[in-house]
Amino acid sequence: METIFEVENIKCGGCMNSIKTALLKLENVEDVTIDKEIDTIFVKGNAEREIIIAKLNELGYPEKGENTLLRQAKSYVNCAIGRMSETK
Repeated sequence: METIFEVENIKCGGCMNSIKTALLKLENVEDVTIDKEIDTIFVKGNAEREIIIAKLNELGYPEKGENTLLRQAKSYVNCAIGRMSETK
């Protein structure tokens, strides 16, 4: 089963790396594909939608229309972490 999430704050490959790494750690998530151009995340598996949304909010990548200043700040932090992880 594939679930689609339209989110905010995806800026670069670092963001995508942080999102994918975090979501793949969730139970019942089999694969994660991200299309930065349309700010969409495709999650394969049987994970509950609410759990994925909670993780995305925690990372700073909320669903469209749910953005806050705090979530934007979190996304910048996770973007930097993702960029550092990319270079390893």
